[in-house]
Amino acid sequence: MKTELRYGIIGAGSMGREHIENIKVMGGAVVTAISDPHLPSQEAALAMAPGAKVFTDHRALLDSGLIDAVVIATPNDTHAAVLKDALETDLAVFVEKPLATTVEDLKSILSWDDKRSAMTWMGLEYRFMPPVAEAIARAQEGEAGKIHQVSIREHREPFYPKVDNWNRFAERTGGTLVEKCCHYFNLMDIVVGETPVRVFASGGQSVNHLDEKYDGKQADMLDNAYVVLEYANGARGMLDLCMFGEGSFDKEILTIVGDEGKIESFLPSQVVRASRRESVGKLSGWSRGASRARGNEQKIVHNYDVKYMGHHYGASYIEHTKFRDAILNSTPAEVTLKDGITSVVTGLAAHKSINESRVVEIKELWG
Repeated sequence: MKTELRYGIIGAGSMGREHIENIKVMGGAVVTAISDPHLPSQEAALAMAPGAKVFTDHRALLDSGLIDAVVIATPNDTHAAVLKDALETDLAVFVEKPLATTVEDLKSILSWDDKRSAMTWMGLEYRFMPPVAEAIARAQEGEAGKIHQVSIREHREPFYPKVDNWNRFAERTGGTLVEKCCHYFNLMDIVVGETPVRVFASGGQSVNHLDEKYDGKQADMLDNAYVVLEYANGARGMLDLCMFGEGSFDKEILTIVGDEGKIESFLPSQVVRASRRESVGKLSGWSRGASRARGNEQKIVHNYDVKYMGHHYGASYIEHTKFRDAILNSTPAEVTLKDGITSVVTGLAAHKSINESRVVEIKELWG
């Protein structure tokens, strides 16, 4: 059994370099090959992994014999083309979110993956952020009772610049609710234990990138939205997204409410709060002060084994250790292409809902 895995990185932009940082520090792994056609990205990645061989074509990297696993972190609209080549190999494959930007590409990727026996891991690391992971685990253990509502609020800064400004256009990203929010739809599905059956959304581009044009094209990424998901078991999810919300004390808040209690996680404060309805008392005993918090638990949740916090509160590091261990132990991927597909389809349905001002059934996109 191998004790050190050799990694190839396809796409050496900001997220590709984030992967390199995690691989460098976790142990049992080394970056041996990098592929990116953009020279400044190549140079930045090579400075982090000076022993790696650099390729301009990802196919040459895949054929090099220098790697055991490959991480795909290219622009969203290129994932399908790169995956077509990667999935023809017997390498372990890690693909960044979103899996793809169209339903057609999702179907193609699924058919290619069905023909291989090697592992394919979907990069959706938010479930591994320590406070989020604890909140979800406690909900799954029944602490809040039967789950009826899951809401996520992200109030944050605008999208960061990317090479060639590809992330300014819905055509290339899949749209904000695919590019960014596939993470949150995946979390809702994990909590509820199902995938949604219908979506209703309202959103727009109100503040960000309004004066930006590239090659004569106006940037068109939504910067705010409300998205409501309905599940077959009666549960509902809601996303509250604002990308001109700089200065928020906590940028990401997950709230899980069941018939017996409530569990919340807060980032970046790394706090988890939980309470039980029974701590308030029975309806007959309610008074004016009955809604005041009582019997609540609050604690900071931090994973001290994380060696690199990165951009996602240590979640990428945790995910990489799990990916590495799954390869070494020949165990299945914990995060699968199904997670990638359902989270993208939900985002596409939300955009369709906004564009057409109506409720969208998931079966309209994915039967």
